[in-house]
Amino acid sequence: MSACVQPLSFSEPLSLASVGANQETWFAVTTRARHEKVVMQQLCERGVTTFLPLVKAVHRWSDRRKTVELPLFSCYVFVRIAPKDDERVRVLGVNGVLRFVGTRGLGIPIPDEQIDAVRAVTEAQVPYSFYPFLKIGQRVRVRSGVLNGVEGTLISRSGTRTLIISLDAIQRSLSLRLEGYDVEPV
Repeated sequence: MSACVQPLSFSEPLSLASVGANQETWFAVTTRARHEKVVMQQLCERGVTTFLPLVKAVHRWSDRRKTVELPLFSCYVFVRIAPKDDERVRVLGVNGVLRFVGTRGLGIPIPDEQIDAVRAVTEAQVPYSFYPFLKIGQRVRVRSGVLNGVEGTLISRSGTRTLIISLDAIQRSLSLRLEGYDVEPV
């Protein structure tokens, strides 16, 4: 995982109206293809708190193999800024940033707990897979193990319990098996 981040706290679901003008919150920005790491570095140099979840993958060439770190969500970087025009301009001025995710380019605030959940999964290095974005199902919180406190949607797939962690703003989700974890309704 790459990030220049500050400690996060949990918060209620957000909307632009509920976020104060000086209260920093997470937003997703889209980037040019394969520019996520450069964008993150430039944003960090400008003093913007960023989060770029990375995963390790083995790439094979005809003569060698190499483990590389790739963005978990290609073409997205997460930034923590106050929802003010000058902050948006500071982010949009970075080479490789295309736009904020949301209507009219204002961005959709992302709750801290969604970023925390993705961070917990990438840091714990537990097996996961991508899953189609969901809005239905029961919200649960993991109550044991390395994922203690992570919230998501509980589903049953092929007879196994599965936790879906969704990032509403970019409409992407992760799926991980919950075998051995205790969960409680939220």
